[in-house]
Amino acid sequence: MSATESPAHPRFAAALSELGLAGLVGEVRRFPEATRTAQEAATAIGCELSQICKSLIFAADGVPVLVLMDGASRVDLELVRWELCAAKVTRAKADVVRETTGYAIGGVPPFGHVTKTRVLADRSLLDHDVVWAAAGTPYAVFPMAPKDLIHHANGTLVDVRELAK
Repeated sequence: MSATESPAHPRFAAALSELGLAGLVGEVRRFPEATRTAQEAATAIGCELSQICKSLIFAADGVPVLVLMDGASRVDLELVRWELCAAKVTRAKADVVRETTGYAIGGVPPFGHVTKTRVLADRSLLDHDVVWAAAGTPYAVFPMAPKDLIHHANGTLVDVRELAK
């Protein structure tokens, strides 16, 4: 299957090829229903919620940062702030997400963005042999070993998961 026939976003399919992962294009799955939330994706795929890799953009002192988090967990902004030595961390607005990544919220993949951003990957992703992440659209996902995903995203392994209170 070529990048133009792939259910992945064309920019993401091209990024896979550039990373030497062209074979992964054939593993992208498109669903008729949206997979924009982690729960929607897990239901469509038939996997555990924690096997979904969320790609979330935050602003650390106004600078975009990507946080990769398992689908069953929430990001602790204070831990992200501490990890980045930032004064303030907030969730980025939709226009900043699109401007930074080239994708809309709900379809942001872990790599293949239009700009380079710092990437933090929560250690919880390593709890599974395979995780599923967005392939550039709210309807498409792809599977990958978490260590490979973090490597290709140029992520730093951290603990930024919100702990149950």
